[in-house]
Amino acid sequence: MEYIQEYLNEVGRILQSLPQAEIAQAIDILTRARTEGKRIFVMGNGGSAAMASHFACDLGKGTVQEGKARFKVISLNDNVPLLTAYANDFGYETVFAEPLASLAEPGDVAIAISSSGNSPNVLRAVDMARERGLTTIGITGFEGGRLREKVDVCVVVPADSRHPDGMQHAEDGQWVVLHAIFVAIRQGMR
Repeated sequence: MEYIQEYLNEVGRILQSLPQAEIAQAIDILTRARTEGKRIFVMGNGGSAAMASHFACDLGKGTVQEGKARFKVISLNDNVPLLTAYANDFGYETVFAEPLASLAEPGDVAIAISSSGNSPNVLRAVDMARERGLTTIGITGFEGGRLREKVDVCVVVPADSRHPDGMQHAEDGQWVVLHAIFVAIRQGMR
């Protein structure tokens, strides 16, 4: 039981330190994209892929209200046949960038989720997004990795990379950030 309390105390410390200004910027970008009819592309690997899928579901369904514009949101990691075809034929680092090259238009939004901030396929997709004129948001952990410098807005969950449970702490914070963004948008639409 002592370890559980230590874990929860550390997660609580991290949550108290989340960058609220950057979270508010992400909310503004997504709200504007909805009202302007722009698409939102979300991506991540592993646990971050689960977050991307979940967040796309939250925005795509959880914000639907009669008479209000809907979010046009796509999780790039959910089309497994396309993902594996690009991985097999062109390399795993292309699996998000190539669909963006086909689907994205200027003014759309790309949300890159990477706990380390250093996932090559996510970084390559952000480069593609910037080339295509998208607004980019990063949701990352630790110090933000290379993703921090590549995106327009970066929400960095300040977990300790040296802690043995640092990855779990970062992911816990990322989930809270994504849910906070969703709840704020949903409340703002009422």
